Amino acid sequence: MNTFDNARSRRAFLRSGLTLGSAMVLGSCASQVIGDKTAMTGPAINPRMPKAPVPPAPQTASAIAKAPTAPRGVRPELFQRALAALDSHGDRIAKRDVIALADFTPFSAKPRLQVINLEDGTMHEMLVAHGSGSDPSHSGYLHSFSNVPNSNSTSEGAFLTSNFYVGKHGKSQRLDGLDPTNNNARARAIVIHGAWYANADMIEKHGMLGRSQGCFAVGEPHRDKVFAMLGEGRLLFAGKV
Repeated sequence: MNTFDNARSRRAFLRSGLTLGSAMVLGSCASQVIGDKTAMTGPAINPRMPKAPVPPAPQTASAIAKAPTAPRGVRPELFQRALAALDSHGDRIAKRDVIALADFTPFSAKPRLQVINLEDGTMHEMLVAHGSGSDPSHSGYLHSFSNVPNSNSTSEGAFLTSNFYVGKHGKSQRLDGLDPTNNNARARAIVIHGAWYANADMIEKHGMLGRSQGCFAVGEPHRDKVFAMLGEGRLLFAGKV
């Protein structure tokens, strides 16, 4: 090969080297651009990744519900027992806004049936008679409770107001006893009804009310009012201190 051919071969070699070098540089820059783009985009976000839980907002004093307190004229001890019964029998008592408390501690001439609205704290009270078996000497005071059939006694504990019917005392309301101390209420036909011997004029004539056969007998003028306030599915609690 002559000198001229050698020189031409060297120039061709140099040109091919430059072309290869440029391609390598371009390839490297392209990779860098991709690398920069990845760096700018950041790591991929997994849409299935669970979000961090949001902590609950702290309760303010106004947001914390206050426990009900006994309205004026209601014996606190019995009121708290009634609330405890409302909680323990909660699965059976559908309506929890209003309760009735039969406080048989006082003399029968005193209003002893108290219907209490737990939402606004209002209370309505009226006369109610107790059973003759609970007051054999007719002293006007309830001396004892009983759940025994044919005892004619008032039973103690939590009752569930049930359906209405018409019987010998007119419109009446059945009760279901929820405790061992009154679970014979349905079999004994212990109900709420109106009766002449529970009217206020009995106090004027005899100084006390008459006696029932264990039922919660209220004055005839107040019967429908009691039924309207209680309705079905609410608590009636009977007791004394």
